[in-house]
Amino acid sequence: MGNSLLKCLGGDCIDVEPQVVVVQVPVRDGVAALAQDLFTFEITSQVPQGLDQRVALSKKVLAIWYKQLLEAWKESKPTPKTQKAAASLIIQTLSRYNREEVERLLNYYDLPIPSSHEIPCAPSSSVSLPEGVQFVLFTLPVNAKDVGDGDGITAYVDTADPRESADVPAEVHEAVFQRIEARAARNFREADRLKKRISDAGYVFKNTGNGEEILARKYRIRLRGVDAPESQMPYGKEAKEELAKLVQGKCLRIDVYNIDQFGRHVGDIYCDGVFVQEKLLKRGFAWHFAKHDKRPEFAKWQQQARAEGRGLWALSNPEKPWEWRKSNPGWRQGNPPIEVY
Repeated sequence: MGNSLLKCLGGDCIDVEPQVVVVQVPVRDGVAALAQDLFTFEITSQVPQGLDQRVALSKKVLAIWYKQLLEAWKESKPTPKTQKAAASLIIQTLSRYNREEVERLLNYYDLPIPSSHEIPCAPSSSVSLPEGVQFVLFTLPVNAKDVGDGDGITAYVDTADPRESADVPAEVHEAVFQRIEARAARNFREADRLKKRISDAGYVFKNTGNGEEILARKYRIRLRGVDAPESQMPYGKEAKEELAKLVQGKCLRIDVYNIDQFGRHVGDIYCDGVFVQEKLLKRGFAWHFAKHDKRPEFAKWQQQARAEGRGLWALSNPEKPWEWRKSNPGWRQGNPPIEVY
């Protein structure tokens, strides 16, 4: 009788072949899903619910991703219609970020992972980064006035850098060209208005030293894993001066790990092969921020400076910056304590 079934009607039984029911499972259209999520983000500024469970990044970083993807989607001619085109747009737009996390985003939309030869002008920044690094900044030379305190600086990246150029919004490009035209027409009031508009978007014009200007993106940087004395504290001024000496006039590499709740990029800073946080700790101009960073070498460098009485460790009982901020809630008008990142 094999796989047949017995069907009995009115006492008579007959063999009946079983019916196979095929259930059609709809295949997710990743391109349409991405387009819908970008449309929703444009209206609500919200990334897809649960995405942060699939991609190991904070919602703040994911919001930056979706803002950049939305810009790229709008500027693409034509907009992606195939899975391969959508995947290439994601890879190119997010090329400066951790490749593994970008591939998780592709998997979220069931999009294929392109090989390097399938992506036009595939950037070298797509190679693996150190664990936890989301992207790397290569800055213009730092000015001393861009050092805010002993653990924070403002850095600028040339938008001609291919790692940066793809992220410049269309409205900034438009304002730059309009400013050129306004200056050519000697309409300096309009040029200044456009310059402010560009600055409000996070971009500035930097002088090259030969009378020319370049467009650069502004980044606020918080040194990862250290906490320097505030300016009102003992050694606060010295900590700022030490950081300025380390970075002034130099181009920096900044490995960015996170963006804190104040919009600052939290990262490790290197210049001329020197790890800046290491120098600050060994010379006694910063504390190891152990609450947020467990690297054993940081604790070792701090202990070394303390044993030798360097910098702030020349004091008999130096106060921890985070405890000082709690005791002085009005320490800086309009600037809340900077503990969580």
